[in-house]
Amino acid sequence: MDIQLALILGFTFVIHLIGTLAYAFRIAGIRTGNVAIAFSLFNVLVLVSRISNAFQGPFLAKRVETAILEPALHHLARDFSLVLAAASLATLLGGLLIPTFQRYSTVAVAAFRRRRSVPRLMLRAATPRGLSVLVESASVPRLANVGQLRLGGAVPAGIVLLNVAATALWTVGVLASIHAGALEPDFRVTAATLSALVNGVATILMFVVIDPYLSGLTDDVVDGRASEADFRRAIIWMVASRLAGTLLAQALLLPAAWLIVWAARAI
Repeated sequence: MDIQLALILGFTFVIHLIGTLAYAFRIAGIRTGNVAIAFSLFNVLVLVSRISNAFQGPFLAKRVETAILEPALHHLARDFSLVLAAASLATLLGGLLIPTFQRYSTVAVAAFRRRRSVPRLMLRAATPRGLSVLVESASVPRLANVGQLRLGGAVPAGIVLLNVAATALWTVGVLASIHAGALEPDFRVTAATLSALVNGVATILMFVVIDPYLSGLTDDVVDGRASEADFRRAIIWMVASRLAGTLLAQALLLPAAWLIVWAARAI
């Protein structure tokens, strides 16, 4: 594995790890009653994710450009498969880290309420005391929670299936547009701008259906209309469906790339 591919895998891992850990901040917001503060602190991690996303695309595009000029140097099918595997691994690890991160973010929310300064909070987190809090927060998911899983009620099966589809499309969107450039080099610039053809559907599903559902459930728990156990079940299903979506993305990559090639030719 060369350095360029390692960087691409690293950026992909960070993007999907942070996306999964977002659920931990929802739990922390419920437990502290400070949902807005929890989401605000999570935005600090979102900055890291966006920076990773800003570098991932150009590195992938450069890899495709090199493969077009010198096909023997790269195996793009293998490379893109590894990128999607990194997304799945990050999602799985993020799910396993949610109990730890939820406890740590709960402490962070309480500390922010006292100081109201993100820079000071970040500096404090880097101190020996801050690192010890992270160690003390370490926890593993309980098998009992998994055993209590059931669809229906607070966790509609339709939301879970839509999250699988949305995650798969969002995961594969940018990758498919860049991969389309390798399938049709003459239109690779046009193809690179057509990622919205795939992940636009994912964006609509996430912001019109899935995120409002989770936000509503969060408010229900805060107001006492739903239990924290219901919310935890919902989070487990969201993580599981997110993982399933990244796995489904492996099968969607080539069809999505050819769809973008067709669109690039038709424009």
